[in-house]
Amino acid sequence: MAYLNSEAELAAVLGHEIGHVTARHGVRQQSAAQAANIGYTLGSLLIPELRNAGSQNIFNMLGGALLSGYGREHELESDRLGAEYLARAGYDPSAMIDVISVLKNQEIFAAAEAKKQGRDYQGYHGLFASHPDNDTRLQEVVAAAGKNKLADGRIEKAAYLEHIAGMTFGDSEDQGIRSENHFYHLSMNFAVDFPEKWHINNNPDSLQAIAPDGEAVIEMGAADLNRQLSPEQFIKQRLKITTIRSGQAFESHGLSGYTGIALSQNKTIRVGVVYLNDKAFIFFGGTESSNMFSSYDPAFLTTIKSLHRLRDDEVKLAQELKIQIVKVGKSDNYAAWAKQSRISNSPIEQLRLLNGDYPDGELQPGQLVKQVR
Repeated sequence: MAYLNSEAELAAVLGHEIGHVTARHGVRQQSAAQAANIGYTLGSLLIPELRNAGSQNIFNMLGGALLSGYGREHELESDRLGAEYLARAGYDPSAMIDVISVLKNQEIFAAAEAKKQGRDYQGYHGLFASHPDNDTRLQEVVAAAGKNKLADGRIEKAAYLEHIAGMTFGDSEDQGIRSENHFYHLSMNFAVDFPEKWHINNNPDSLQAIAPDGEAVIEMGAADLNRQLSPEQFIKQRLKITTIRSGQAFESHGLSGYTGIALSQNKTIRVGVVYLNDKAFIFFGGTESSNMFSSYDPAFLTTIKSLHRLRDDEVKLAQELKIQIVKVGKSDNYAAWAKQSRISNSPIEQLRLLNGDYPDGELQPGQLVKQVR
């Protein structure tokens, strides 16, 4: 919703997806979904007792992404139905084309960001690869719907922007804020630093950081603390890891911890526990194959020892970003806004993306636009 710019565009998204339902496209996909068996390797790095829904969910989503593209004909049929719904509801059916342009720009931006971070990127909807906004048949179905509209189609840009003013942009403060390779959590009062250029997934009950080439992963979670146990005892008794090599107790940032090397399902892993407030923060680091472990282990150890209480200068970084609606002044431009923005990655590109000006559009005095603060 943050990237849409009118009520008509929101209606277009809903109309398109309802079109998939009424045309029973999901039913036609069901057999393919049942046949798919998307395996995942990161789960083998975790201790069985601590496997959680979070790590499974991320791979379920990845697996679903491989099946989520309906194909060109299904997409076009949903566009036709959605455009008809827009016209019947009094909206401008051409908003369907505007939405596709918004989504395509998001795809281009996401692919560029992944390349910059050294990650592979796979789109999550079939329409990106086969559904351009200037497609002739798409133009035809939208134009046909426009002939049947009840009145001049509504856009409702100002009303939509008023509704999304104050919306959270990016990560929720309650769930923690990702910023480049850092993670900040205000209510739990901690921060942690992952290796640079690693991709961070904030799952419901764990954090995952994945190396750009996918060869290594760090998983971090938290458990209630029993102060009667030392960090070493916590690993042996609570995590049931009794055999640890190269174990070491440490103090870092005023916090007590313990770390060592263990085996899980015949794979070498780095395990660590750090005590902070009333929680034990648990870290697992592992690699795709054991012969890669030694090259990644220093990064695992550095991440474990980076856990610390929020510093005064990090409190603001742990606060969520909000969308504000402002009127553009004569001296406003994206470059100036980007310099003042708290958006951590590619702020000028993201501000343009938010306002439909990607990749190189500029602010126009007097228009209502989205700002992030």
